[in-house]
Amino acid sequence: MSSEDSIQHPSTDFVTLASDIVSAYVSRNHVSPTELPALLVSVHGSLQNLATGVAPAAAEDEVEKPTAAQIRKSITHDGLISFIDGKSYKTLKRHLTGRGLDPRSYRARYGLPNDYPMVAPSYAAQRSELARAIGLGRVSASAAAEQPKKLAVEQPKKAAVEEPKTRGRRRAA
Repeated sequence: MSSEDSIQHPSTDFVTLASDIVSAYVSRNHVSPTELPALLVSVHGSLQNLATGVAPAAAEDEVEKPTAAQIRKSITHDGLISFIDGKSYKTLKRHLTGRGLDPRSYRARYGLPNDYPMVAPSYAAQRSELARAIGLGRVSASAAAEQPKKLAVEQPKKAAVEEPKTRGRRRAA
């Protein structure tokens, strides 16, 4: 038996396999009806590539980098528009985690600057306001009262006459 016989099975029906895979995927994930044909073609092509041993095209992994204008437009006051699916999110972290990315790899993949936000400005302001309202970032009254006392105790009293500093050890008198 040659290696070609073990790889290619004439009885393998890729259409049936692809439809089974897609139906299982669609049962657990939301896919719009317009995306189903493309998904079927993609799965069928992947199955054929696996059977023939052909590597998938590297162009599929390559993502088009957004322009500076697109990057600016993706940051709105109420949300951040994802370059993955084009939807607006208040925070991108959970969205990226669901896609197997972290903020650093997302920025690298789409050529975004290191200071590209992962949280919408309005959401960040809302969270900051909430934190201030519950008292985070403030020094408590008891801690504020103790702080000046500690400083007064820690400061050594200066001698009436300061001697100039010299280098080395003092000589015995």
